[in-house]
Amino acid sequence: MKVDLFDFTLPEGNIALRPARPRDSARMLLVDGDLLDDRGVRDLPKLLSPGDVLVFNDTKVIPAQLEGRVRAFVDGPHSGPGARIGATLHKRHDLRAWWAFVRNARRVKVGETVTFGGGVEAVCEEKGADGALLLRFLGDEAVELLLTRAGTMPLPPYIASKRPIDEDDAEDYQTMFAAREGAVAAPTASLHFTPRLIAEVDAARIARETLTLHVGAGTFLPIKADDTAEHKMHAEWGRIDAATAERLNAVRARGGRIIAVGTTVLRLLESAAADDGTIRPFEGDTDIFITPGYQWKAVGGLMTNFHLPKSTLFMLVSALMGIDTMRRAYAHAIASGYRFYSYGDSSLLLPAR
Repeated sequence: MKVDLFDFTLPEGNIALRPARPRDSARMLLVDGDLLDDRGVRDLPKLLSPGDVLVFNDTKVIPAQLEGRVRAFVDGPHSGPGARIGATLHKRHDLRAWWAFVRNARRVKVGETVTFGGGVEAVCEEKGADGALLLRFLGDEAVELLLTRAGTMPLPPYIASKRPIDEDDAEDYQTMFAAREGAVAAPTASLHFTPRLIAEVDAARIARETLTLHVGAGTFLPIKADDTAEHKMHAEWGRIDAATAERLNAVRARGGRIIAVGTTVLRLLESAAADDGTIRPFEGDTDIFITPGYQWKAVGGLMTNFHLPKSTLFMLVSALMGIDTMRRAYAHAIASGYRFYSYGDSSLLLPAR
């Protein structure tokens, strides 16, 4: 499909730079089949049915944004500090090495050392075909500990380009379910949840489950191809254990719906599902790319924020609800002042059964 089919104009004023406070006070657009209804996140328990299940991502965002220099060189007639670079870690390679998108990457040679803040250093081991660098961190301390000294929260570029990252972001850009370190972007649909809202979900007899998908920075990369068939998704690591898969299958067997809280959850569930909708245990990488025409297997609904024009995520929601419905929904959201992107408002997408 042509990528231009998924384009729309978003005014700057609709981009959220801070989250709603409290988190569950955000607006939520219900898209139920063809129906559009302006609601709030606190309405969620009333919009689902007893026996449905909400599935959350328990990944935890690490401070994966780094600034540094190639180590100073003194050989030959040329000496002085090395080039400045900026690195955003996007996928773990092993215990001490991460693939990173690097600003000024052409100034870093394989084998060179990059020095970051707090005495943190990494060696460039490889350059990937997509331009990413494989950085191996030096020393014996866990990489996660090194990042707490040298890194900052990796806010999406559409926020970071408009204001500096500050102390509030360390809490704002983390969900209440965050438990397993490894994400470099938040599963932002879950940012709307509070203990109060969870208590109301439980009281409504809506079940809850968690899985893990470590969100990569590739989620923010624009599609450079003109046709979706030419786009290559970056892989992300995820896990669904056997007990969770069994409980989710039991929900479907009883006639309940599996409602994914966020596109990361949806992508992992569909990656783990067999053609008959049975969810299997899963552990490994997924690079699933969902566009209109996709044959849905397991997911019966999605709670998600509003996404970028021509993004893989807008394509995903268009696959779930239909491109005409989602273009109409987004036009309504823009005209009605909904706040877009990571810190923005929410939507609840319920396709016809």
